[in-house]
Amino acid sequence: MKHAWVLCWASTIALVTTMALGQSNSEPDAFINQQRAAADRVNEMLDAEMPLTQDHSVDFGGSYSFHLFIFDDGVNSSRTLRRNDLRLWTHMQFDKGAHQIYARTRLTYMDFNTGDSYDGNDDDWEGPNLERGYYVFDLQRAMKAYANKDIDYNVRAKIGRDLVRVGTGLALWETLDHVEVQTTCPAVELTGLAGKSVGSNFDFDETRPTDRTHRSFFAGQLTYLGLERHRPFAYVLWQQDHNRDTRYTQSQSFGYDSFYVGLGSTGELVDNLRYSAEWVYESGHTYSQQELTDKSVIRAWAFDAQIEYLFDVPTHPRVSTEYLFASGDSNRTLSPTDTVSGNISDDTDRGFNGFGYRDTGLSFAPRMSNLHMWRTGASFFPFEEKKTFERLELGTDWFLYWKHQREGAVSDVTADVQSSYLGWEMDYFCNWAITNDLTWTVRLGAFFPGDAFSDQTTRTFLLTGMTWSF
Repeated sequence: MKHAWVLCWASTIALVTTMALGQSNSEPDAFINQQRAAADRVNEMLDAEMPLTQDHSVDFGGSYSFHLFIFDDGVNSSRTLRRNDLRLWTHMQFDKGAHQIYARTRLTYMDFNTGDSYDGNDDDWEGPNLERGYYVFDLQRAMKAYANKDIDYNVRAKIGRDLVRVGTGLALWETLDHVEVQTTCPAVELTGLAGKSVGSNFDFDETRPTDRTHRSFFAGQLTYLGLERHRPFAYVLWQQDHNRDTRYTQSQSFGYDSFYVGLGSTGELVDNLRYSAEWVYESGHTYSQQELTDKSVIRAWAFDAQIEYLFDVPTHPRVSTEYLFASGDSNRTLSPTDTVSGNISDDTDRGFNGFGYRDTGLSFAPRMSNLHMWRTGASFFPFEEKKTFERLELGTDWFLYWKHQREGAVSDVTADVQSSYLGWEMDYFCNWAITNDLTWTVRLGAFFPGDAFSDQTTRTFLLTGMTWSF
């Protein structure tokens, strides 16, 4: 255990710091998705560092990450960003894991080349922010610790800020301040969720005059556990828009209240052949362009299916394929998400807008709306017999993009031609765990625009970075 005063200092910062800079609505969806792709790799590594359950344990640490982005977004032929992230975390658990507390703060310095930022601020500090911070109570572990009794059911309650996923994450996969209660029996698992968005998160309506995001979420999910290889699930999700407008917009009201019903399953079809599938229907109400009082009805849906095969041979290769669909609206000719220049009033908005996440490519990285996407990929560990390079992974993903509604918009504003064919992309990556504390990654993507773009210039995206854990 490290020095107690350092632990107290790190814990205090993590638990009391909730300051966030005001959000900027000028970053395009592709840039937001690209930043998330870099952050997810670091988050996975930090989550894996959490210690195994003991009677009592207190641990803490941190990480420093540096990432370099060089990319063409279709507007500027080249943008350069250097991103520095410092994270401090602490994890405490008591009574054989019956009680757990986890907190992690993040301080970020964004350094663009002169003139390359989206908001005119080429050098910017973000934070310190509370990235994760929650308390968990586990009834099954409590019964074992306090009564030395094993029970075949469990109740697990969490309160705080954490990454939340409903289903496979097609409708909701986002960091929320929330309360979650999960009840597990031998055959079923029931999860209830109530939460709200983190104010500094980006809102999908970039035309709305607001400085912080205010949305509430309520969800219930039922998962069947009685099958050996499969985990079918069903859920309902409500989202209420509580955003506050900072100024009046003439002849325009704002609001997007949505409801989602989802069905899906995850598991194995045969040995080493994994799959996931999810279908979600969206309803609700929203304001169309130049509407003050009358709301339009939302009628939209989305679907995603993935399969992955892991070969049980040297180098451990894996191959995967995926199909993603999110409905669009032909009346949304300028934006699939915004209110201003969005849906033209016809009483029905058929464009899918959720709060989920999928890897939709490094360079194009479109939002899941008015989109067909096909992906195929492969990866392997070519030097696993050599100790220095045994954890070096090479891989590739190839994408094909198509519009659902030819006349409708996608999240990339440079898709300025009414054509269904958006283009294709090839991505390559290398991940190398050099030591237990040092990792390096490089990702290269190239998007080849289709007929929906008047500018047919190939867009490239390069990301490289290192993470040091301490």
